Amino acid sequence: QVPLVESGGGLVQAGGSLRLTCAASGGSGLLAMGWFRQAPGKDREFVAAINWGGHTTYYTDSVKGRFTISRDNAKNTAYLQMNSLKPEDTAVYYCAARGRFTTDIVTMTDGDSWGQGTQVTVSS
Repeated sequence: QVPLVESGGGLVQAGGSLRLTCAASGGSGLLAMGWFRQAPGKDREFVAAINWGGHTTYYTDSVKGRFTISRDNAKNTAYLQMNSLKPEDTAVYYCAARGRFTTDIVTMTDGDSWGQGTQVTVSS
């Protein structure tokens, strides 16, 4: 498991933007990376994934066109740019790293290793 540290969350008004950062403690360059989120009282859900080379991305339908995932392998870092935020985007956001391909991220479960997450709150 690669230790991951999420940052960049905060409070923003609806329609605003935030950029989340996921810093990996080395060794993430060959791993697919992604983001999940968990709202109060709900299960953790997949948000976005990017393959190991950064050439392929995948998003859940509710964030398509608003969120963009990217990575900088030289810095062992992944990002989630979130635009046009909505109150329903409010959740704790978790970074993930596993396998090589976006499917390796999408299929992660609560039994996998997770960081502490970063809180995103969108006010209406």
